[in-house]
Amino acid sequence: MATGTERPATEPPHPRGGVRGGTRAAIAAPHLRTDRWWLAPAGTAAGLLAFIVYSTWRAFAGADYYAAPYVSPFYSPCLAENCEPMKAGPNWEIFGSWWGISPAIIILIFPLGFRLTCYYYRKAYYRGFWASPPACAVAEPHKKYTGETRFPLVLQNIHRYFFYAALVVAGILTYDTVLAFRDETYAWGHMGLGTLVFLVNIVLIWAYTISCHSCRHIVGGKLKHFSKHPVRYRMWQWAGKLNARHMQLAWASLVSVALADFYVYLVASGAFDDPRFF
Repeated sequence: MATGTERPATEPPHPRGGVRGGTRAAIAAPHLRTDRWWLAPAGTAAGLLAFIVYSTWRAFAGADYYAAPYVSPFYSPCLAENCEPMKAGPNWEIFGSWWGISPAIIILIFPLGFRLTCYYYRKAYYRGFWASPPACAVAEPHKKYTGETRFPLVLQNIHRYFFYAALVVAGILTYDTVLAFRDETYAWGHMGLGTLVFLVNIVLIWAYTISCHSCRHIVGGKLKHFSKHPVRYRMWQWAGKLNARHMQLAWASLVSVALADFYVYLVASGAFDDPRFF
């Protein structure tokens, strides 16, 4: 039965191919959406681009990343010999004096690799930067689709391994948050505005990390009978509840880690004095 979307026999296939090929419905309009569908991918691209620009500047700056007792999450742990000395802080001089550029370059590969291969962020930048597809019910402009079966996108499958690295980084940032309960003389039992910034950041970091799809699979995947594994089942339920908010947690933690770094930058550069609550 005719539906009105069949291509007439006399009409040649669309030269563009892909979603406009001869096997697709003969709809002349690029899409039938009348809302402002482009706002979401445009906003996503703008937000991610802003973070890329900011994090690149801070990563290569190599300065103003430590103001006792706070250390920027972009520089923790500090693995090079050219790191600023941090009393009881994350100074692990694995890389010797031959490392001459910013020490942030060493460590940022792990949290950024975790986010870059994250299932949500894939959707975000595929739509925002590559228009693949730009939005629901809006055809992508590419002639063919290979998914994540070819290089370099096949490397997205290492996300599960970046998850383990992200757990280590989150643990170190938790240690940095505990150290933030000191004052500038390293005396314990103090709390400043920076401590509160670090607390909010680490909570969001852990919430985003645990809400990861890989985490949910690790704690509850491959189980045939949940009743025989009540602890893992409960953990799987908790991870599932967080996973339902994975997108919001991804953005919130991205903003919080940038704000934590910016706060340390303001204090370390002398532009701002850290207020003390006690």
